Amino acid sequence: MELIPLTILFFIVVFVILLFNFIPVGLWISALAAGVNVSIITLIGMRLRRVVPNKIILPLIKAQKAGLDVTIDKLESHYLAGGNVDRVVDALIAAQRANIPLTFETATAIDLAGRNVLEAVQMSVNPKVIETPTISAVAKNGIELKAVARVTVRANIERLVGGAGEATIIARVGEGIVTTVGSQESHTDVLENPDLISQTVLKKGLDAGTAFEILSIDIADVDVGRNIGARLQIDQAEADKNIAQAKASERRFAALALEQEMKAKVEEMRANVIAAEAEVPKAIAAALREGKLGVMDYYQLRNIMADTQMRETIGKAGLSSEPEHKDGQKS
Repeated sequence: MELIPLTILFFIVVFVILLFNFIPVGLWISALAAGVNVSIITLIGMRLRRVVPNKIILPLIKAQKAGLDVTIDKLESHYLAGGNVDRVVDALIAAQRANIPLTFETATAIDLAGRNVLEAVQMSVNPKVIETPTISAVAKNGIELKAVARVTVRANIERLVGGAGEATIIARVGEGIVTTVGSQESHTDVLENPDLISQTVLKKGLDAGTAFEILSIDIADVDVGRNIGARLQIDQAEADKNIAQAKASERRFAALALEQEMKAKVEEMRANVIAAEAEVPKAIAAALREGKLGVMDYYQLRNIMADTQMRETIGKAGLSSEPEHKDGQKS
């Protein structure tokens, strides 16, 4: 009989432990001590809705102590939407202290958009400096300048939802520097007055459509780079030379082809002459057989040919035996 009360006592202890684990009594007591009216039923409802009570009650205590007008339902709704309740409350408190107009709905929208609303409020109070990478620009005289700019920005709470980020600011500032330097007649104008770049770029309204407000653009460093104009002229001259060489080679090859063609025609004509000369004896023989050419005519033709050959031989010998002057030329 003594075992039964012990068993009942054991089950009672287990039940109480499970009850206290399910119902955050300690959190309820802390809320009451802080002056926040939260019922046990509300905490049980949070457990049933799979909401962690600490994520709601602790930010609620902090908000009410700071004098913010927020309710459990709003905080729980933002938590169920996937937002960071604690960060939103901290941002609202920081905005209230800095006299920045920020409503709970705007803060939750910024948080759900994926931006750090607390960091945005802090950036509104303490502006951030964004340093651009080295930007290369070329003046009209062909000299390259390499500039580094520091952009001081402040978060614009109203444009945080849907506004562009830092990458857009850097790209627009780089584009403005390239345009400003490219419009100058000489690079020395920029070196003498670097503020010319920052003033011109700042007037372009580069922060339109972004989540920031540009306060200032300062040129941190300007270095002289390569002579791009001279390099382009050298490249153009090299290209023109290559084109001229190609055209000359084309004309040379055309001349060689024409020469080969003429040689082929000369050889063809020579072959035709040789073939025709080979037909002469046959024609003479046929004329002798047919009686169209007499024997005396044939001998007379042979004498003429022999006389012609002798004259050619004498002429060649005479030319080779002519005396030469002292300077090596023939008389």
